[in-house]
Amino acid sequence: MRKLIFGINLTIDGCCDHTKGRGNDDVHNYFTQLMREADTLLYGRKTYELMVPFWPDMARQNNAPTPAINDFAQAFAAIKNIVVCSRTIDKVEGHNTSIIRDNLQEEVLRLKQQPGGNISTGGVDIPSQLIAMGLVDELHIMVQPIIAGAGRRFMDTTALAESQDLKLVASKVFDSGYVALKYVKE
Repeated sequence: MRKLIFGINLTIDGCCDHTKGRGNDDVHNYFTQLMREADTLLYGRKTYELMVPFWPDMARQNNAPTPAINDFAQAFAAIKNIVVCSRTIDKVEGHNTSIIRDNLQEEVLRLKQQPGGNISTGGVDIPSQLIAMGLVDELHIMVQPIIAGAGRRFMDTTALAESQDLKLVASKVFDSGYVALKYVKE
């Protein structure tokens, strides 16, 4: 069965608002590797609209400010995208993009049973729902050495029926002060 992998960048105070944190080559290299282990990206509409067309355009232009950013753009552009939305968008860009409109749990279970690489998810709303449903197998959390002081917090509006135990299986401290944590569901 394919694994559903969740990755997120958080500030030390738990903020996941993309305007509060900072990316760097460590972040891009880390998430590029995760993306290369996946063949499907699963996003909600908001995250999808942040990522597309930005990353595919950057991949086509092949002129990112650093090689790490360019590698991330290339990896992103090579993967199948699935957008989870109700009725807010009628069509999506790209030949390798599809939409899930309802039955999220059923559709993700079906995807996990298909052959292929990992399924990667990011953002806040959809991953929070998937975690609450018990469908996320691994969590990759990049902690940034920043205190944002304000902004959206991960899992802030999601209530779990019961807590979920995780096991830390890997960690890496980067020279930049960023820390990557990998947890698996027990």
